[in-house]
Amino acid sequence: MKNEVSAAEWIPLRIIWTLQRAYTNTIISYTQARTNWSESTIKTLLRRLEQKGFVISHHDGRKLVYVPAKDEQATMTAVAQQQLSNMCQKNRGQVILQLIKDNKLSQTDLLAIQAEVKQKLPAAPEQVPCDCLKERGIDHEC
Repeated sequence: MKNEVSAAEWIPLRIIWTLQRAYTNTIISYTQARTNWSESTIKTLLRRLEQKGFVISHHDGRKLVYVPAKDEQATMTAVAQQQLSNMCQKNRGQVILQLIKDNKLSQTDLLAIQAEVKQKLPAAPEQVPCDCLKERGIDHEC
């Protein structure tokens, strides 16, 4: 992702996505309920999120209001895809499987995963090759 979200920035960003429109004091209140951060720290995170294009702010009278500028699902997918692209393609399936095991998922999510697996299974290779040294033209199995 061009402008990555830091671990700290996720907290106010998720608040803004959840509320869809949030005043600075509301974001500060919710963030401080989860952290011991000062107002100035949270305002710095909000400025960074705006500079990176994740949120937009505007004035409502004397108060500053933040709204999402990027879609939550698309952003989360892009972040996860970026992380997976850093890993060996041979091992990504096991990582995804472990994520499914380790995370609480709805029946709707699990049925969608099951349908996607069913659709992909006939065309899937028996094994995905290692791509760790591919850019150097070296075939290698990790």
